[in-house]
Amino acid sequence: MPGSRRPTSRATEIARPISVARGSARILGVDPGLRVTGYACLDAGNPLRPALVEAGVIRLARTEAGPAGRSASSVSARLMELDTEFRALLERLAPGVVAVEGVFAHVEYPATAIVMGHARGVLLLAIRRAGLRLIELRPAEVKKTLTGNGQAGKAQIQRAVQTRLGLPELPRPADMADAIAIAWCAAARAAAPRVYP
Repeated sequence: MPGSRRPTSRATEIARPISVARGSARILGVDPGLRVTGYACLDAGNPLRPALVEAGVIRLARTEAGPAGRSASSVSARLMELDTEFRALLERLAPGVVAVEGVFAHVEYPATAIVMGHARGVLLLAIRRAGLRLIELRPAEVKKTLTGNGQAGKAQIQRAVQTRLGLPELPRPADMADAIAIAWCAAARAAAPRVYP
């Protein structure tokens, strides 16, 4: 959302910060990535109408100085940066529940699932160490909950998020919109009555 972002550190961009009373039921949705990780915190005090507390992305450095002054990409350096930024985010937003998108694999891009798995591992470990409740959601479940279509595209997710939260414009980047959708799906799951056989 142009004009509403303010950097909190060199790696994190925040969009649309809103103050919410402490003690509310906060759900943090996370769209893991090794370059960009989207996040969104919803106040689900009213589970039928969750409110956006904050959403943004953690942008990880692509390169670091290597030997002889060359820059070299380092997965381990990005994972360490993700861990630091994410733990600070957990502490600042104080969610009660964290929802993370599950790994999906595309036959044409198998390496993507492996790289995403590295980022998910760091996030899941931080969530466990913080003692928070974890909900893992399949991408198709998130899409179906928000749009009614388990195969919805990025643009459809962005429009659904904009409509549900009454945002004045489409949430960008798509990683942030996906994180909002993940948090929304977790809130909807928590609000749904349980049916026992």
